[in-house]
Amino acid sequence: MRAAMLNDKHELEVTDVADPTPGPRELVLQVTACGICGSDLKLRPAMRAGLVMGHEFCGEIVASGADTDARWRLGGHVTALPVIGCGRCLACLAGEPAQCDQADLVGVGGTPGAFAEYVHLDQRETVALPDSLEPALGALVEPLAVGLHAVERAHIHAGDKVLVVGAGPVGLSVITWAAQSGASEVVVSDPSAARREAALQFGATRTVDPTDEALEPRYDVVIECVGLPGLTDVCVGAATKHGHVVIAGACAKPDPYVPIPAVMKELTVDFVVYYTRREFFSVVDALGRGTIDAAPFVTQRVGLDGANAAFHALTDAKEQRKVLVLPELG
Repeated sequence: MRAAMLNDKHELEVTDVADPTPGPRELVLQVTACGICGSDLKLRPAMRAGLVMGHEFCGEIVASGADTDARWRLGGHVTALPVIGCGRCLACLAGEPAQCDQADLVGVGGTPGAFAEYVHLDQRETVALPDSLEPALGALVEPLAVGLHAVERAHIHAGDKVLVVGAGPVGLSVITWAAQSGASEVVVSDPSAARREAALQFGATRTVDPTDEALEPRYDVVIECVGLPGLTDVCVGAATKHGHVVIAGACAKPDPYVPIPAVMKELTVDFVVYYTRREFFSVVDALGRGTIDAAPFVTQRVGLDGANAAFHALTDAKEQRKVLVLPELG
Protein backbone atom coordinates (compact mmCIF):
# COMPACT_ATOMS: atom_id res chain seq x y z
CA MET A 1 0.00 0.00 0.00
CA ARG A 2 0.97 3.67 -0.27
CA ALA A 3 1.71 5.50 2.96
CA ALA A 4 3.06 8.91 3.93
CA MET A 5 6.01 7.86 6.09
CA LEU A 6 8.42 10.03 8.06
CA ASN A 7 11.87 10.01 6.50
CA ASP A 8 15.15 10.77 8.28
CA LYS A 9 14.58 14.52 7.67
CA HIS A 10 11.17 14.32 9.37
CA GLU A 11 9.37 14.98 6.11
CA LEU A 12 6.35 12.94 5.02
CA GLU A 13 7.43 10.85 2.04
CA VAL A 14 4.93 8.70 0.16
CA THR A 15 6.29 5.21 -0.25
CA ASP A 16 5.13 1.62 -0.62
CA VAL A 17 4.88 -0.45 2.56
CA ALA A 18 3.41 -3.85 3.36
CA ASP A 19 -0.35 -4.10 3.64
CA PRO A 20 -1.51 -4.61 7.23
CA THR A 21 -3.00 -7.96 8.17
CA PRO A 22 -5.51 -8.34 11.00
CA GLY A 23 -4.76 -10.23 14.18
CA PRO A 24 -7.44 -12.56 15.59
CA ARG A 25 -9.53 -9.71 17.06
CA GLU A 26 -8.48 -6.93 14.72
CA LEU A 27 -9.94 -5.16 11.71
CA VAL A 28 -8.27 -3.64 8.66
CA LEU A 29 -9.74 -0.45 7.24
CA GLN A 30 -9.36 1.11 3.86
CA VAL A 31 -8.79 4.65 5.04
CA THR A 32 -11.42 7.11 3.90
CA ALA A 33 -9.92 10.14 5.64
CA CYS A 34 -7.41 11.07 8.31
CA GLY A 35 -7.17 14.51 9.89
CA ILE A 36 -3.96 16.42 10.56
CA CYS A 37 -3.82 17.20 14.27
CA GLY A 38 -1.96 20.03 15.96
CA SER A 39 -0.11 17.43 18.00
CA ASP A 40 1.12 15.89 14.73
CA LEU A 41 2.74 19.23 13.88
CA LYS A 42 4.36 19.50 17.31
CA LEU A 43 5.49 15.89 17.58
CA ARG A 44 6.76 15.27 14.06
CA PRO A 45 10.32 16.57 14.72
CA ALA A 46 10.64 14.15 17.66
CA MET A 47 9.22 11.08 15.93
CA ARG A 48 11.39 8.28 14.59
CA ALA A 49 12.03 7.83 10.90
CA GLY A 50 9.86 5.13 9.34
CA LEU A 51 6.74 6.00 11.37
CA VAL A 52 3.38 6.38 9.68
CA MET A 53 1.50 9.06 11.61
CA GLY A 54 -2.22 9.83 11.64
CA HIS A 55 -4.63 9.16 14.51
CA GLU A 56 -7.85 10.98 13.49
CA PHE A 57 -9.22 8.47 11.01
CA CYS A 58 -12.18 6.62 9.61
CA GLY A 59 -12.61 4.03 6.92
CA GLU A 60 -14.30 0.99 5.46
CA ILE A 61 -13.73 -2.52 6.84
CA VAL A 62 -11.95 -4.65 4.24
CA ALA A 63 -10.61 -7.50 6.40
CA SER A 64 -11.28 -8.99 9.82
CA GLY A 65 -9.57 -11.45 12.12
CA ALA A 66 -10.83 -14.93 12.85
CA ASP A 67 -12.19 -14.03 16.29
CA THR A 68 -13.86 -10.70 15.54
CA ASP A 69 -17.55 -10.18 16.29
CA ALA A 70 -20.07 -10.86 13.54
CA ARG A 71 -21.31 -7.24 13.71
CA TRP A 72 -18.12 -6.07 11.96
CA ARG A 73 -19.11 -6.76 8.40
CA LEU A 74 -16.97 -6.05 5.38
CA GLY A 75 -17.93 -2.72 3.85
CA GLY A 76 -19.00 -1.17 7.15
CA HIS A 77 -17.89 2.40 7.82
CA VAL A 78 -16.22 2.84 11.20
CA THR A 79 -13.83 4.87 13.27
CA ALA A 80 -11.88 3.89 16.38
CA LEU A 81 -10.07 5.22 19.40
CA PRO A 82 -6.41 5.51 18.34
CA VAL A 83 -5.41 4.25 21.77
CA ILE A 84 -5.27 0.50 22.30
CA GLY A 85 -5.13 -0.49 25.94
CA CYS A 86 -4.37 -3.91 27.41
CA GLY A 87 -8.07 -4.45 28.14
CA ARG A 88 -7.37 -5.89 31.60
CA CYS A 89 -6.09 -3.10 33.88
CA LEU A 90 -8.27 -0.84 36.00
CA ALA A 91 -7.93 2.05 33.53
CA CYS A 92 -9.09 -0.09 30.62
CA LEU A 93 -11.94 -1.60 32.62
CA ALA A 94 -13.01 1.94 33.52
CA GLY A 95 -13.11 2.87 29.84
CA GLU A 96 -9.94 4.99 29.93
CA PRO A 97 -7.43 3.21 27.65
CA ALA A 98 -5.35 6.40 27.38
CA GLN A 99 -4.40 5.87 31.04
CA CYS A 100 -3.32 2.26 30.47
CA ASP A 101 0.38 1.78 31.26
CA GLN A 102 0.66 -0.43 28.17
CA ALA A 103 -1.34 1.81 25.83
CA ASP A 104 -0.45 1.59 22.16
CA LEU A 105 -0.78 5.09 20.71
CA VAL A 106 -1.73 4.58 17.07
CA GLY A 107 0.14 6.93 14.75
CA VAL A 108 1.94 8.59 17.67
CA GLY A 109 4.96 6.34 18.09
CA GLY A 110 3.11 3.03 18.33
CA THR A 111 1.13 1.08 15.74
CA PRO A 112 1.33 2.66 12.25
CA GLY A 113 -1.29 5.35 11.74
CA ALA A 114 -3.69 6.28 8.99
CA PHE A 115 -1.78 8.56 6.65
CA ALA A 116 -1.93 5.49 4.45
CA GLU A 117 -4.31 3.53 2.26
CA TYR A 118 -5.00 0.99 5.02
CA VAL A 119 -4.77 0.83 8.81
CA HIS A 120 -5.44 -1.98 11.28
CA LEU A 121 -7.12 -1.56 14.66
CA ASP A 122 -8.54 -3.41 17.63
CA GLN A 123 -12.25 -4.24 17.41
CA ARG A 124 -12.66 -3.33 21.10
CA GLU A 125 -12.05 0.35 20.37
CA THR A 126 -14.05 0.44 17.13
CA VAL A 127 -17.42 2.13 16.64
CA ALA A 128 -19.72 2.06 13.63
CA LEU A 129 -20.47 5.39 11.97
CA PRO A 130 -24.07 6.45 11.27
CA ASP A 131 -25.27 6.04 7.68
CA SER A 132 -26.39 9.69 7.70
CA LEU A 133 -22.80 10.93 8.14
CA GLU A 134 -20.65 11.71 5.11
CA PRO A 135 -17.98 8.96 5.32
CA ALA A 136 -14.98 11.32 5.42
CA LEU A 137 -16.42 13.26 8.36
CA GLY A 138 -15.91 10.23 10.58
CA ALA A 139 -12.35 11.51 10.94
CA LEU A 140 -13.76 14.39 13.03
CA VAL A 141 -14.93 12.07 15.82
CA GLU A 142 -11.49 12.02 17.45
CA PRO A 143 -10.92 15.80 17.69
CA LEU A 144 -14.54 16.29 18.76
CA ALA A 145 -13.95 13.75 21.54
CA VAL A 146 -10.93 15.76 22.70
CA GLY A 147 -13.15 18.82 23.08
CA LEU A 148 -15.92 16.88 24.78
CA HIS A 149 -13.48 15.46 27.33
CA ALA A 150 -12.20 18.93 28.22
CA VAL A 151 -15.74 20.29 28.62
CA GLU A 152 -16.89 17.33 30.71
CA ARG A 153 -13.87 17.70 33.00
CA ALA A 154 -14.71 21.42 33.33
CA HIS A 155 -18.07 20.58 34.97
CA ILE A 156 -19.80 23.64 33.51
CA HIS A 157 -22.96 24.56 35.38
CA ALA A 158 -25.99 26.38 34.00
CA GLY A 159 -25.30 30.10 33.95
CA ASP A 160 -21.52 29.78 34.16
CA LYS A 161 -19.32 32.25 32.32
CA VAL A 162 -16.84 30.29 30.21
CA LEU A 163 -13.63 31.51 28.59
CA VAL A 164 -11.94 29.44 25.87
CA VAL A 165 -8.34 30.42 25.18
CA GLY A 166 -7.48 29.57 21.59
CA ALA A 167 -9.76 28.95 18.61
CA GLY A 168 -7.75 26.42 16.66
CA PRO A 169 -9.24 22.97 15.97
CA VAL A 170 -9.21 21.93 19.65
CA GLY A 171 -10.66 25.28 20.69
CA LEU A 172 -13.45 25.02 18.11
CA SER A 173 -14.28 21.54 19.38
CA VAL A 174 -14.44 22.87 22.96
CA ILE A 175 -16.63 25.78 21.83
CA THR A 176 -18.99 23.36 20.09
CA TRP A 177 -19.66 21.47 23.32
CA ALA A 178 -19.47 24.47 25.66
CA ALA A 179 -22.18 26.19 23.61
CA GLN A 180 -24.50 23.29 24.51
CA SER A 181 -23.56 23.20 28.19
CA GLY A 182 -25.97 25.78 29.57
CA ALA A 183 -23.27 28.42 30.02
CA SER A 184 -24.54 31.99 29.99
CA GLU A 185 -21.44 33.14 28.07
CA VAL A 186 -18.83 31.39 25.93
CA VAL A 187 -16.14 34.00 25.32
CA VAL A 188 -13.19 33.11 23.12
CA SER A 189 -9.75 34.71 23.19
CA ASP A 190 -7.51 34.44 20.13
CA PRO A 191 -5.17 36.94 18.44
CA SER A 192 -6.18 35.71 14.96
CA ALA A 193 -9.11 37.56 13.38
CA ALA A 194 -9.88 34.52 11.20
CA ARG A 195 -10.06 32.27 14.23
CA ARG A 196 -12.19 34.71 16.18
CA GLU A 197 -14.64 34.76 13.28
CA ALA A 198 -14.70 30.96 13.23
CA ALA A 199 -15.34 30.89 16.98
CA LEU A 200 -18.52 32.93 16.50
CA GLN A 201 -19.70 30.48 13.85
CA PHE A 202 -19.18 27.58 16.26
CA GLY A 203 -21.19 29.08 19.11
CA ALA A 204 -19.09 31.69 20.91
CA THR A 205 -21.16 34.53 22.33
CA ARG A 206 -18.26 36.99 22.08
CA THR A 207 -14.60 37.05 21.09
CA VAL A 208 -11.59 38.91 22.45
CA ASP A 209 -8.31 39.89 20.81
CA PRO A 210 -5.87 39.43 23.73
CA THR A 211 -3.38 41.78 22.11
CA ASP A 212 -5.97 44.57 22.30
CA GLU A 213 -8.19 43.77 25.29
CA ALA A 214 -7.24 42.54 28.76
CA LEU A 215 -9.06 39.49 30.11
CA GLU A 216 -11.05 40.34 33.20
CA PRO A 217 -10.89 37.91 36.18
CA ARG A 218 -14.57 37.01 35.96
CA TYR A 219 -14.85 33.56 34.41
CA ASP A 220 -16.19 30.53 36.28
CA VAL A 221 -14.51 28.17 33.82
CA VAL A 222 -11.39 28.80 31.71
CA ILE A 223 -10.28 26.19 29.16
CA GLU A 224 -6.83 26.56 27.60
CA CYS A 225 -6.59 25.06 24.08
CA VAL A 226 -3.26 26.31 22.71
CA GLY A 227 -0.35 24.74 24.57
CA LEU A 228 2.15 27.61 24.68
CA PRO A 229 4.21 28.87 27.64
CA GLY A 230 2.58 31.69 29.57
CA LEU A 231 -0.99 30.63 29.00
CA THR A 232 -1.46 28.80 32.30
CA ASP A 233 -0.78 32.12 34.02
CA VAL A 234 -3.23 33.86 31.66
CA CYS A 235 -5.93 31.34 32.54
CA VAL A 236 -5.34 31.65 36.28
CA GLY A 237 -5.58 35.42 35.94
CA ALA A 238 -8.89 35.23 34.04
CA ALA A 239 -10.60 32.87 36.48
CA THR A 240 -12.86 34.18 39.22
CA LYS A 241 -12.76 33.02 42.85
CA HIS A 242 -13.44 29.30 43.20
CA GLY A 243 -13.16 29.04 39.42
CA HIS A 244 -12.07 26.05 37.38
CA VAL A 245 -9.15 26.07 34.94
CA VAL A 246 -8.79 23.22 32.45
CA ILE A 247 -5.53 22.85 30.51
CA ALA A 248 -6.23 21.00 27.25
CA GLY A 249 -3.35 22.46 25.21
CA ALA A 250 -0.29 20.25 24.86
CA CYS A 251 2.61 22.48 25.91
CA ALA A 252 5.96 20.71 25.55
CA LYS A 253 8.07 23.52 27.03
CA PRO A 254 8.42 24.87 30.59
CA ASP A 255 5.45 27.04 31.52
CA PRO A 256 6.25 28.87 34.77
CA TYR A 257 3.55 30.72 36.63
CA VAL A 258 3.16 32.25 40.09
CA PRO A 259 0.87 29.97 42.15
CA ILE A 260 -0.26 32.51 44.75
CA PRO A 261 -3.09 34.02 42.63
CA ALA A 262 -4.50 30.52 42.11
CA VAL A 263 -4.12 29.80 45.82
CA MET A 264 -5.85 33.00 46.89
CA LYS A 265 -8.75 32.34 44.51
CA GLU A 266 -8.91 28.68 45.59
CA LEU A 267 -8.98 27.57 41.95
CA THR A 268 -9.37 24.02 40.73
CA VAL A 269 -6.92 23.22 37.94
CA ASP A 270 -7.24 20.12 35.75
CA PHE A 271 -4.88 18.88 33.05
CA VAL A 272 -6.64 16.72 30.46
CA VAL A 273 -5.63 14.44 27.62
CA TYR A 274 -7.44 12.24 25.11
CA TYR A 275 -10.96 11.09 26.19
CA THR A 276 -12.83 8.11 27.57
CA ARG A 277 -14.45 5.39 25.49
CA ARG A 278 -17.86 6.70 26.60
CA GLU A 279 -17.04 10.21 25.38
CA PHE A 280 -15.70 8.94 22.06
CA PHE A 281 -18.81 6.88 21.44
CA SER A 282 -21.00 9.80 22.57
CA VAL A 283 -19.59 11.94 19.78
CA VAL A 284 -20.66 9.35 17.21
CA ASP A 285 -24.13 9.31 18.75
CA ALA A 286 -24.35 13.13 18.63
CA LEU A 287 -23.30 13.16 14.97
CA GLY A 288 -25.93 10.53 14.18
CA ARG A 289 -28.65 12.53 15.93
CA GLY A 290 -27.55 15.75 14.24
CA THR A 291 -26.99 17.67 17.48
CA ILE A 292 -23.53 18.68 16.26
CA ASP A 293 -22.24 19.24 12.73
CA ALA A 294 -18.74 18.12 11.75
CA ALA A 295 -18.77 19.59 8.24
CA PRO A 296 -17.82 23.19 9.17
CA PHE A 297 -14.55 21.97 10.68
CA VAL A 298 -13.16 20.87 7.31
CA THR A 299 -11.42 23.57 5.29
CA GLN A 300 -9.24 21.48 2.97
CA ARG A 301 -8.89 17.95 1.61
CA VAL A 302 -5.64 16.64 0.15
CA GLY A 303 -4.27 13.31 -1.01
CA LEU A 304 -1.29 11.46 0.43
CA ASP A 305 0.95 13.26 -2.04
CA GLY A 306 -0.19 16.59 -0.60
CA ALA A 307 0.17 15.66 3.07
CA ASN A 308 3.72 16.95 3.56
CA ALA A 309 2.93 20.34 2.00
CA ALA A 310 -0.21 20.55 4.14
CA PHE A 311 1.87 19.94 7.29
CA HIS A 312 4.16 22.83 6.41
CA ALA A 313 1.30 25.14 5.46
CA LEU A 314 -0.55 24.48 8.73
CA THR A 315 2.31 25.88 10.76
CA ASP A 316 1.15 29.41 9.98
CA ALA A 317 -2.26 28.99 8.33
CA LYS A 318 -4.58 30.50 10.92
CA GLU A 319 -7.53 30.43 8.52
CA GLN A 320 -7.43 26.62 8.39
CA ARG A 321 -9.55 24.54 10.73
CA LYS A 322 -9.14 20.89 9.87
CA VAL A 323 -7.27 19.48 6.88
CA LEU A 324 -8.23 15.95 5.90
CA VAL A 325 -5.93 13.56 4.06
CA LEU A 326 -7.92 11.32 1.70
CA PRO A 327 -5.75 8.55 0.19
CA GLU A 328 -8.17 8.18 -2.71
CA LEU A 329 -7.15 11.66 -3.93
CA GLY A 330 -3.66 10.38 -4.75
